Amino acid sequence: MASTADFRNGLVLNYNGDLHVITDFQHVKPGKGPAFVRTKMRNIKTGRTIDNTFNAGVKVETARVEQRPHQFLYKDDYGYTFMNKDDFEQVVLPEAMVPFADLMKEGQDVTILFHAETEQPLTAELPTTVDLVVTYTEPGLRGDTATNTLKPATVETGARIQVPLFIDQDTKIRIKTSDYSYVERVK
Repeated sequence: MASTADFRNGLVLNYNGDLHVITDFQHVKPGKGPAFVRTKMRNIKTGRTIDNTFNAGVKVETARVEQRPHQFLYKDDYGYTFMNKDDFEQVVLPEAMVPFADLMKEGQDVTILFHAETEQPLTAELPTTVDLVVTYTEPGLRGDTATNTLKPATVETGARIQVPLFIDQDTKIRIKTSDYSYVERVK
């Protein structure tokens, strides 16, 4: 059991019979009335995000999860295949359990969450940023940098993101995995 003071991003709760991971939270102390905590939680099974408000100090049931390093090998009809980097065992996860899968390339390091009691894999988590090469984008106009204008680009995994006008084809860029946003060029 944990109280709302223990909330942090990545904490897994047993809420309404399903496992939910906290993606965002905010402690609110209004001028009038009791304090409360606003949360955004992602259902691990379905991937659906819900908003929920907890009163401050309420006890919630947490789930014990373990994070294990894995490497993405390939995708086939059965799902995404990952290999444990310690004992070389392979795990296959369906597409619903792999958020932001279109940013993964073969050999990508990921973290897979396992339910500690049942040893069942729950979800795969990418690092906060990934480095990918732009395979296609329209050429930007020279001198058109007065505004923060973006253009569409396709990266090597097939994902489509928005990049600044100065990014050309075959440029390696860093992408934030949580919202598909451009971070910077990589040398």
